[in-house]
Amino acid sequence: MAVKKVPMRSCCACKEKKAKRELVRVVRSPEGEVSLDITGRKSGRGVYICNSTACLAKAKKSRALSRALECEIPDEVFAHLEEELLKNE
Repeated sequence: MAVKKVPMRSCCACKEKKAKRELVRVVRSPEGEVSLDITGRKSGRGVYICNSTACLAKAKKSRALSRALECEIPDEVFAHLEEELLKNE
């Protein structure tokens, strides 16, 4: 029996490699809107982050999320992302 390959992704904040299902995708839509992508199917440029507010804070401080998404992210968006992460933890 063949073993299924588990897709691996790395967190942009802590750089840890984890299974894709353990991480949350943050996406920048073609219109420039940044949001959390729980399903992993939204179109746009995406970056993965651990499902914790600590990694989100680290990404904000090091500007890793802004660099990966190639846009400036306002503080209001970070607050909204943190609220959504807290709901999904």
